[in-house]
Amino acid sequence: MEQIDLVKLNKNRDYIGDVLEGKKKSVEVVGWVHKTRALGKIRFLLLKDISGLIQITGVKDKIEENLFSLMSSISNESVIYVKGNVVDSKQAPGGKEIIPEEIVELAHADELPIDVSDFSKTELPKRLDYRFLDLHRERVQAIFKIESTIMQAFREFMIKEGAYEFVFPSIINSSSEGGTELFKADYFGKKVFLSQSCQLYKQMLACSMEKVFTIFTVWRAEKHNTVRHLNEARQLDFEMAFADEFVVMDVLARVVKFIVEKVSQINKKELELLDIKLKVPSVKYFTFKEISDIMKKHKIHMGKDDLSTEAEKKLGELFPETIVFVHDWPISGKPFYIMPKGKDSSAGFDAIYKGMEISSGGQRVHIPELLESRLKIKGLNLKDFKSYIDSFRYGAPPHSGWGIGLERLTMLILGVPNIREVTLFPRDRERLSP
Repeated sequence: MEQIDLVKLNKNRDYIGDVLEGKKKSVEVVGWVHKTRALGKIRFLLLKDISGLIQITGVKDKIEENLFSLMSSISNESVIYVKGNVVDSKQAPGGKEIIPEEIVELAHADELPIDVSDFSKTELPKRLDYRFLDLHRERVQAIFKIESTIMQAFREFMIKEGAYEFVFPSIINSSSEGGTELFKADYFGKKVFLSQSCQLYKQMLACSMEKVFTIFTVWRAEKHNTVRHLNEARQLDFEMAFADEFVVMDVLARVVKFIVEKVSQINKKELELLDIKLKVPSVKYFTFKEISDIMKKHKIHMGKDDLSTEAEKKLGELFPETIVFVHDWPISGKPFYIMPKGKDSSAGFDAIYKGMEISSGGQRVHIPELLESRLKIKGLNLKDFKSYIDSFRYGAPPHSGWGIGLERLTMLILGVPNIREVTLFPRDRERLSP
């Protein structure tokens, strides 16, 4: 393969989107060959980069013979450099085409193992086997451009909210939540676990820094095979001092609204491509008992201390385009670190959006003696949580927080049926590669 001066290229390179929108006549573009077509003495290449797609047109006897021959031999998804002149063309996508003066094949693509056309018929499992190639598809790129906006919007909102971003350990010596199976690992001869949550660390930090946030990877060794769960996922986490559950529920509602607004503004092209029309959600608050009564009325089964999948779906039907907060949750259905409230209730909540849980949170237990009592009730060993308990012995304020599943939020915003569609390289019980 021929090579080119990449430093020079980056100084001179024109992005295809800019070429289509601008008036520049002589351009240098690079990208992947999306399609090739021959029509008598004319050769067409559709070239794509991250910004758009443009037609390269070569007419025999009007371009150099070696260029015309090369255009006939280039395979789909091969990487090429093109230098040429831009002309208007009503027949070409975007209304412009490039007449090439120079073409360099930078990387040849072998026969493709999956369909990477705009409307691929390849099933999701095989697409995931070749995810690096599946990412060449414009529709797949649109999903992850939107997911990128979601993360950036989360950060932007939190910074404006006065919160500080931090990273937390992923290796822990005991369960941070209890009840969820953990992935075990060997740590210099000691048994450790991959973190299922940054919960305990963000609490300890919020008791000093007041408002903290993170985008954190979590691992959960649950043996499920559903379209809404992963064994490795990302969470958008927030924790705040001097706050009860209602304060942080308000923050959660505002950040989701902000994220949807940002996606609507920044990703208009991607939303149009995916045929998605977004609406900024409204907000409703219900107690767990009120939701139980609603479900009884509609003859929907739900647990004594949890919402069933059917109940979540029904809330999506009853309150479309709404974030439904279910608070005053039964204490038996919440982790040890959620503050009790009354005899059987708690300061915990769940947030349901588009018929699915996107977040769980609440006010935390900041009183050491009460925390020890809650750990015992949950059957957990106090020794495993000594440093965590001790962190609240020296002036820990009341505090609250929550976590939003990044992939799940993306899935629901885009109306995608399987969470693996919005996960770059999914990890579940069946998949460890690529």
